[in-house]
Amino acid sequence: MHWLDKIPITALVLAAIALGLAPLTPEPHLWQKLKMLANGTLARPIDIFDLVMHASVPLLLAVRLIRMARSGNKPGSSA
Repeated sequence: MHWLDKIPITALVLAAIALGLAPLTPEPHLWQKLKMLANGTLARPIDIFDLVMHASVPLLLAVRLIRMARSGNKPGSSA
């Protein structure tokens, strides 16, 4: 996963916030789809695609932060 280490952490944070909160009204899609998943109503392909799209960057950010914590690197340092 060297490609993930090359993405600037700032870019991942900004993209995770943007995709995680889009659209703000009436409620963020990620939150809406997670509620649907918890209720068992996430069945339509468009809803599944929406969940994957809105959760992909926050998941990449989480993986990147876990990798950094395990290797002992700080966000600004190069590995």
